[in-house]
Amino acid sequence: VQLQASGGGLVQPGGSLRLSCSASGFTLEDYAIAWFRQAPGKEREGVSCISMSGETTFYADSVKGRFTVSRDNAKNTVYLQMNNLKPEDTAVYYCARDHTMKSSCSGYSRRFNFRGQGTQVTVSS
Repeated sequence: VQLQASGGGLVQPGGSLRLSCSASGFTLEDYAIAWFRQAPGKEREGVSCISMSGETTFYADSVKGRFTVSRDNAKNTVYLQMNNLKPEDTAVYYCARDHTMKSSCSGYSRRFNFRGQGTQVTVSS
């Protein structure tokens, strides 16, 4: 049972990346999924969350209007499209879920602690 984030890399300011979160060992559509990031020396930050159906999404103020979360339950994958990237977006990004099935995004920053390996995003010229 695991989550795996991929798609990170080095990009110039203003550029774009699309991250993927793939699930194995469980059915992704039974869970709301969140994206977090953590930069060196900083606490982790909840970036975005998407409900089980994909109909409801949440974003941190720092990424609102630039990032878009989506999911393809048939592919057992959640995506994070990141546009107009800034140097302050540099961090390790990872996806996570609650330990309980059928939970909502409510309070996801506190509750979503089942996480996978992250992927490094570096925004630099």
